Amino acid sequence: MVSYPISGKAARAALRARLPALLLVLGTSGAAAGDATPGWKLSGFGTLGLAHSSERHADYSSSAMKASGAGRSNAWSPQVDSKLGLQADLLLAPRWSAVLQVVSEQHLDYSYRPRVEWANIKYQATPELALRFGRIALPMFVAADYRKVGYAYPWARTPVEIYGAIPLSNSDGADLTWRWNGDAVRSTTQVFAGHTDVPLYAGARLRGSGIAGLSQTIERGDFSVRASFITTRLTITLFPELFDGLRSYGAQGKALAGRLAVERKRATGTSIGLNYDPGQWFVLAEAGHYAVDAYLGTSDSAYASAGYRHGALTPYLGYARIRGKRPVGPHALALDGLPPAYAQAGAVLNASVDTMLRAIPSQSTATLGLRWDAGQNLALKLQYDRVTPRAGSRGTMMNLGPGFRSGRTAQVTSATLDVVF
Repeated sequence: MVSYPISGKAARAALRARLPALLLVLGTSGAAAGDATPGWKLSGFGTLGLAHSSERHADYSSSAMKASGAGRSNAWSPQVDSKLGLQADLLLAPRWSAVLQVVSEQHLDYSYRPRVEWANIKYQATPELALRFGRIALPMFVAADYRKVGYAYPWARTPVEIYGAIPLSNSDGADLTWRWNGDAVRSTTQVFAGHTDVPLYAGARLRGSGIAGLSQTIERGDFSVRASFITTRLTITLFPELFDGLRSYGAQGKALAGRLAVERKRATGTSIGLNYDPGQWFVLAEAGHYAVDAYLGTSDSAYASAGYRHGALTPYLGYARIRGKRPVGPHALALDGLPPAYAQAGAVLNASVDTMLRAIPSQSTATLGLRWDAGQNLALKLQYDRVTPRAGSRGTMMNLGPGFRSGRTAQVTSATLDVVF
């Protein structure tokens, strides 16, 4: 089983009963092959959130896949955390099952159009071995299988420094899961392959081809660890005018555009997460390394969080950090000796490249929060974050205004109401 860092054994049991597909192996909530009766179950989850940021020259957001957030666009923003998901689990035959999950949240085009998060069929070959086909959650990070379900984790949102580094949450393909247990240790090995194609805005798309990876989970008593690796060929069709402008500057411009453009570039991600949860308290920590052979560069990120459960209340704290590194240079056109008009236009292109590279995040966040489990399926969270973009980066901020300054701390206050049904 996946261990959920929420308040108390009763709450964890309630979550598992209401959302069985959040288990690492979907649809195997305890029934042995051949014992189950065909049928279906409808469940859902939602978060109603409101976030405020003291930074008035940029937006604080929970994901790079959203269009706006708290701060510059809205003093108080519901877009940061609010979402709604519905899920249908179907048992088709003793060894065959299916799941469909649809989630509505803000996208880069400002719409809330529902998108299919999961849609797959599973064949349970043996009690230990399962094969799935279709749209499947990418098994990166501890909360990969329930990252959209706010009720399943203690915070108002998963740490953006870790989970924002790979904003993709699913792929279309197949995976094979093998569960193997020793006397005291339970292990799950998952291999996966697929592709993804995500609309962004104004016709731009994010495509990942040849996605492949491995995830390994080990549990012993109250302790669990999950390590994952993923690789893909990534294409992002953003900034076409910028790259076309660079290519018009001859060989040096073509070389610069070739290095920076995300056109079938190799992208890799590695993560490891630890969770210790004896019941009264919990400690969570994760670390990751991500690299794209393009303007997205490389980054290293980590967080640690701990909480103490006192009845229905769970105070918690945490600290997260991401350090980004620009790709190998040069990062600008050489303008010496060019005619004034070309030099002036080239300076504009260089400034645009610099702005683009500032999107490589370097940031730290200190978090203090309180969770109140108001009912078996309802949790209220209040959270305070001190978010500091660093090293000239904009961090995970977006929609920057002319008054934005890297290094200035934003105070972010959030309230969320999470529900499962």
